[in-house]
Amino acid sequence: MHITLRQLEVFSEVLKSGSTTQASVVLSLSQSAVSAALADLEGQLGVKLFDRVGKRLVINEHGRLLYPKALALLEQAGEIERLFSHDSGSLKIGASSTIGNYMLPAMIASYRLDFPSTPMELNVGNTDDVINAVADFRVDLGLIEGPCRMTELVTQPWLDDELVVFAAPDNPLVGKNVTLEMLAHAPWILRERGSGTREVLDHLLLSQLEDFNLVMELGNSEAIKHAVRHGIGISCLSRRVIAEQLSSGSLVQIQLPMPPLVRKLYLIHHRQKHISNALSRFLSYCRELA
Repeated sequence: MHITLRQLEVFSEVLKSGSTTQASVVLSLSQSAVSAALADLEGQLGVKLFDRVGKRLVINEHGRLLYPKALALLEQAGEIERLFSHDSGSLKIGASSTIGNYMLPAMIASYRLDFPSTPMELNVGNTDDVINAVADFRVDLGLIEGPCRMTELVTQPWLDDELVVFAAPDNPLVGKNVTLEMLAHAPWILRERGSGTREVLDHLLLSQLEDFNLVMELGNSEAIKHAVRHGIGISCLSRRVIAEQLSSGSLVQIQLPMPPLVRKLYLIHHRQKHISNALSRFLSYCRELA
């Protein structure tokens, strides 16, 4: 068997783009060269890696089995090339919105003081988006706000994070001995389903409120803060997200008739993901913060 790195590179790019035409553009090869490399690889393995659907190539069970191992070999080959250069690898990180918008910028700035030559890419979405990106190998590492139940991903508890129920200063619940019934009748503005904040809030608090009054769902924490500040309703976000507004008094915490709402933040990566030197360093950096 004489599988080459070029064949694996062609296979990986065809998988990502869905066609030999687009892969040829990315790899700066002719379409015939891409098709030949893919055919040679399939011939050596004795299986088809894609199903042909019209003009598109759709990965099948054989291709899905090969993909993580091909990526690992390509990344290790890249590390060998970098042994004798100043390039220390690159990182693609996926983070849910609270972590990506309010925690990671300072973390990345500090990390780059120690490793300034490491190229980094940050993709921010809700927790479901990040889990899917890690599962599809589109990012090397995910940082999420809710639990992950995909068995093919390694999930590591990371940091504790407090959720705070808050309102505008003139909201009638401010300064009161609030009951669960009062919370149920209040108008709520919440993150969309699929976000880690919403999932944890559903479990810790909203499940205890009968027929709570949901007036709006928003996919952005900044939009929620503005809506609450203008008196549309109350909400619940990470203390890290509203710390500045709580300090200035433009938003006010509502005291709950229960213990603080504390959730766990998690680090996730694929079980078959090759842990590169760059990824290993960043994981160590994250653990040191914890």
